[in-house]
Amino acid sequence: MRKTKNKKYKTVYLKHENNRMKFILTFAVIFFIVIIIRILYLNIFMSSYYNMMLNKGTVKHVYGESVPRGRILDRNGNVLVDNKAIKTIYYKKPSGITTEEEINIAYKISKILKLNYKDVLDRNLREFYVIINKEETDKLITNEEYEKLENRKLDENEIYELKIKRISKDNIKKMTKDDKRAAYVYYLMNKGYYYDEKIIKDKNVTDSEYVYFSEKNKTLKGFNTKLKWERVYPYGDTLRVILGSVSDSKSGIPKEDADEYLNKGYSLNDRVGISGLEKQYEEILSGEKAIYSLGDHNELILEKEGKKGTDIMLSIDIDLQRKIDKMLEEELKRAKSEANTQYFNRSYVVIQNPNTGEILSMSGKKLVRKNGYYKAYDNSEGVFLSTVTPGSVVKGASMMVGYDTKVIKPGTYMVDSCISLDNLPNKCSWKTLGYINDLQALAFSSNVYQYKIAMKVGGFDYYPGKRLKIKEEAFDTYRNMFYRFGLGVKTGIDYPKEEDGYKSDNRAGDLLINYAIGQYDTYTTLQLSQYVSTIANGGNRYKTRFLKAVIDDNGKVLYEIKPTILNNLNVKKKYISRVRQGFRGVTTYGTGTGYMTEAPSPSGKTGTSESFIDLDGDGVIDAETISNNFVGYAPSLKPTMSIAASFPDIQNPNTGKYKSYANQIIVSKATKIYFSLYDKNGKKISKS
Repeated sequence: MRKTKNKKYKTVYLKHENNRMKFILTFAVIFFIVIIIRILYLNIFMSSYYNMMLNKGTVKHVYGESVPRGRILDRNGNVLVDNKAIKTIYYKKPSGITTEEEINIAYKISKILKLNYKDVLDRNLREFYVIINKEETDKLITNEEYEKLENRKLDENEIYELKIKRISKDNIKKMTKDDKRAAYVYYLMNKGYYYDEKIIKDKNVTDSEYVYFSEKNKTLKGFNTKLKWERVYPYGDTLRVILGSVSDSKSGIPKEDADEYLNKGYSLNDRVGISGLEKQYEEILSGEKAIYSLGDHNELILEKEGKKGTDIMLSIDIDLQRKIDKMLEEELKRAKSEANTQYFNRSYVVIQNPNTGEILSMSGKKLVRKNGYYKAYDNSEGVFLSTVTPGSVVKGASMMVGYDTKVIKPGTYMVDSCISLDNLPNKCSWKTLGYINDLQALAFSSNVYQYKIAMKVGGFDYYPGKRLKIKEEAFDTYRNMFYRFGLGVKTGIDYPKEEDGYKSDNRAGDLLINYAIGQYDTYTTLQLSQYVSTIANGGNRYKTRFLKAVIDDNGKVLYEIKPTILNNLNVKKKYISRVRQGFRGVTTYGTGTGYMTEAPSPSGKTGTSESFIDLDGDGVIDAETISNNFVGYAPSLKPTMSIAASFPDIQNPNTGKYKSYANQIIVSKATKIYFSLYDKNGKKISKS
C-alpha cells in the first residue's frame, strides 16, 4: 500500500520536474533568440548610426582661418571699414613626414624665403643642433644618466633638456649662417600643435615668394599659401574710436570677454571686435569660419564652408562728419589762442535726425600740447562718455515742469529781478529782465523765472528775506520730467558703453533752484542732443543709434533698423508747442541770435554754466571755470536735423572778463556745413 502511494507521488514529482525543465528550456531558447536578433539588428541595421556616433566622439575638428569680416559703410554707401588681403605662407605637417625630410626642406626654404632671421633664439639653435648632431649630443649624456633613464629615475624629456643645456656656446658659434637660418625655419614649422597650420610668413610677402610657394605646394611637402584679412580704413582716423578695433590672431579674445565669447562657440584665438562698433556688432560682422575634420593621414576634410561676415550701414554721413571734424579742429585751436582759455581743451558737436534717433555726425576733438604746439586728437567717444554742466539749455524741460504741475500756464507773467533769501546770496538773471512771460523767459534765458517756478513746485511761497524751505519730493518731480527728455538717463545708443551723468542725493532747497537752471546734475552732449530732439519732434524720445541697416555684398538691404520710441513726454501738446515757440524766440530775438543763421527757420537754446575741474586728478576741485552749451534744430515747424554742442571749461573767470565766442562760431559753421549738404527737407543735395 505504502509502495503504491510512494510510486504515485514519485510519478507526479517527475512530471512536475519535466514541465519545469521544459519551461526553463523554452525561456532560454527565446532569450537567446532575442539576443541574437538584437545583435544582428545592431550590427546590420544600426552599424552606420554607431559608426557616426563613434566618429563624432573621436574625429578631431579643425576650424579654418577667420573669414573676411563684414564691411562698415556710411548711410550713402561709402566704405568706412574694409578688408585687405594679406598674402600668407604656411606649413601644415603632412602625415608620415620624417624629421630628416623637414630638415632638408628647412635648409632649402631658408635660402629662398626672406625672413627676419635675427629673431631666432638661442633655444631654437640648440634644439636644431641636437637634431643635426645626434651622435655628438648623445655623448653629452653619461652612462650613469642612461642607467637612470632605463630605471625610470629620469625620463626622455629630462635627458633632452640635459643635452640642450650641455651644448657649448662654442658649438653654437660654429653653426653656419645656413644652419642658423634653417634652425629658425624648422622652429616655425614645428611650433604649436602638430595639426595646426604654422604661419611661416605673413608680413611683406613678395609676389615672387607667394607665386613660388603656390606653385611648389606639391613638391614642398606641407607648404602652401593663402590669403588672410586685415581691417583697413579708407578715411584714416575719422571716427576711428567709434568704429573700434579687432583683436589680432596672436592675442585672440580678450581675457575679460573670454567667458562671453566661449559660451557663444568662439575659440580663444579667434579674432573678435574688442571695442566700438566692431564689438557692438561682432555677431553680424564676424561671419562663420570653415570647419574641417582631421583625416587618417592628417589631411583636412571640409565639412562646412566658411561664410564672410555681413556688412552694416551706419546712419553717419562721412562727408558731413569729415567737414565738421576739420572745422572743429581748426576752431578749437583758434579758440585756444584766446585769453582766459587755460583750461579749455575739448569740444563736442553731434547732429541727429530728431525723427528717428539716427546720428548723422558725431565729432569730438581734444587738444594735447606737444613740443610747444597743440595737436588735436579724435575724442568722439566723449560725446557720450564725458559729462558737462548744462546750464540754461535745460530750461525747456524746467518750463515743462511748471506747465505740467500747473504752477504756471502758457502766458504767465512774472517779474525778473534778483531774489533775496535768508542766509543765501542774491539769485539773479544775467541782467534784470523786468515783467516777462514764459516765452520771453526762454528767449532771454531768465534764471529768476525758473527760480520762481521751482519754489512754487517745492511748495514755497516766496517773499524777500524769507528762509528757503523746499519739499524734497520736488527733486523727484523735476528729475522725473527731465528723465522723460533723456536728461540723466542713458540714451540707449548702440555702443558698448555710455555714461548717464552725475546725480547728487543732496536735497537742500537752494540746490533745487540751481537744478532748474542747469546748475546741479551733469549730462553728456548726447543726452542734450536727445533732449532737444524730443522737443523738435513733438514729444517722442527716440533711442539714439548708429546702425541704419544690415546689407549684403551687393548693397541689398537685408533688414533696416526701425526707429525705437523709448518714451513719450506724456504732456499736453500745447505745452510742447509753447516750449518750441520759446526756442524759436531764442534764435530770432533772444540770446541765440547768430547761432544758426545759415539754417532755415531755426530754433534753439543757449546755456552758460559755472563748472569746476580737478587739475591733478586727486578728487579735489582745483579751479572754477565757465562752460558753454547749445542745442537747436531746424526748420522749426518740421525739423529734419538737431544739433547739440558742448564747450567745457571754455573760460577761466579768474583771469579776466574776456570770453570766447567759439561756441557761437562752431555751431554756426556746423549748421552751415549741414545745410550745404542737405536741403530743408533732410534730403542729400546732389553733387552734380
